[in-house]
Amino acid sequence: MGIFYYIKKYFKMSRRQRKSELKSTLWFMPFWYIVGAIGLSAFTFYLDYVVDVGLYLPAAIGFSGQTLQVLLSALVGGVLTLSAFTINSLLVALTTFSGQFSSKMLVNFVSDRATQHVLGIFNGSFIYVLLNFLYVTHEEEEYIVATPVLSILTAITAAVTFIYFINHTTTWMQVHNISFNMNTKSKQVQASLEKELKPYHLEKEIEVESLPADVDGKVIKTRQSGYLQVADFSRLIKQAKSDDSLLRFDVRIGEFVLEGTPILTYWEHGQTIHPDRYLKSMEIGVKQTEIQDLEYGLNKLAEVAIKALGHNDPLTVTNTIHQIADLLKSIGQSTNFSPYLFDNEEELRIILNQKTFRYYLHRGFASIREYADQNSTVMTELLTMISLLSKTMDQNVHEDLWEFARQTILGFDNYSLYENDCLYILEQLAELAQNTGHQQDYLFLLEYMLKRVSSKSASEDPASL
Repeated sequence: MGIFYYIKKYFKMSRRQRKSELKSTLWFMPFWYIVGAIGLSAFTFYLDYVVDVGLYLPAAIGFSGQTLQVLLSALVGGVLTLSAFTINSLLVALTTFSGQFSSKMLVNFVSDRATQHVLGIFNGSFIYVLLNFLYVTHEEEEYIVATPVLSILTAITAAVTFIYFINHTTTWMQVHNISFNMNTKSKQVQASLEKELKPYHLEKEIEVESLPADVDGKVIKTRQSGYLQVADFSRLIKQAKSDDSLLRFDVRIGEFVLEGTPILTYWEHGQTIHPDRYLKSMEIGVKQTEIQDLEYGLNKLAEVAIKALGHNDPLTVTNTIHQIADLLKSIGQSTNFSPYLFDNEEELRIILNQKTFRYYLHRGFASIREYADQNSTVMTELLTMISLLSKTMDQNVHEDLWEFARQTILGFDNYSLYENDCLYILEQLAELAQNTGHQQDYLFLLEYMLKRVSSKSASEDPASL
């Protein structure tokens, strides 16, 4: 019953969500390797017992049935042992990831193509050698070529794969690779979402005053609690065009909703709308996913940095801050997209609930700033990345960058700094002020920071005792 339940669950998902879920499971890729192993075993049987390739090859490379049974029994045990070591290594890796970095990273490691291919090779190798062992034992006097040769090659492949997997695991666990892979995954999600929405964006100005009033709209409410995981925008636009309606999202992708929460507001123009048609185009589940949620990638990276702060691991914190800054730059470019989606007749059909760059900047860096507990090294790195963002991003986000830096500096209230730490922070702050045009505000913050140094110097000066 459990298997049928999961199969039914996958068929209920949208195509995009089903693809994402299958990639994040360990059984899907090995399943195809097992299917391939069964096919290869059948082909091997055909070569040895139908074509009898041993008649056309040198006798030295063949095996008698009894010798082959001993060889295959050893290979079955060897491949199974390698599989056990691989699973053990996998469990150690997953435990390490969960405890030291973030439990959310488990999905990234499991969904990694290399990890799935390795497990598939071991499962396929074991099934292949085992099937060969079963049909070879049917006759006592046999002279076989294809089965031993291909079985030995399969065992060699499994041994080499084991070495590759150990190297892959140790490489994947390195700090820079962990944060880089998470950043890359988030960028892929962002690129996919932009590609999906691009056909429905138009260079067309929409006046807010021209939009219908809220009092004239009707609300569609959720029928279950959970996270809004996916919205099929193409399907929603087609349905809205068919109904001649305008939709507005009241929640964001990735946001948690309770049963009965308003999720859509719609305005109908003469035709009666059936809410079920729109609810079927949205998926609400028990967990957050990265299918369309840009914020989730920022949260995962921030969690890694926070865990590293707890383990006194400044290298991981610094590296993660760099990756967050790179992701923020990419998100900042995508948030410039209009929240208005049009159909093929250039009629407005959907208004997205879209957050500004300031929101994503806060989600990416604010929690790190909070848990850093006035750690001057982390604060300096944060301001360095904000200054770097100001050099590479449009001027329309400069105000957000400066405001975040200003609040960060004001957070040093009742906290003393070493002189060198203060100088490093002020150096980045001065550069940011110049890039964003806030030189006057910088003078106030300069005076504010120097007080933090003077108070510490006075408290540590022996002459003051």
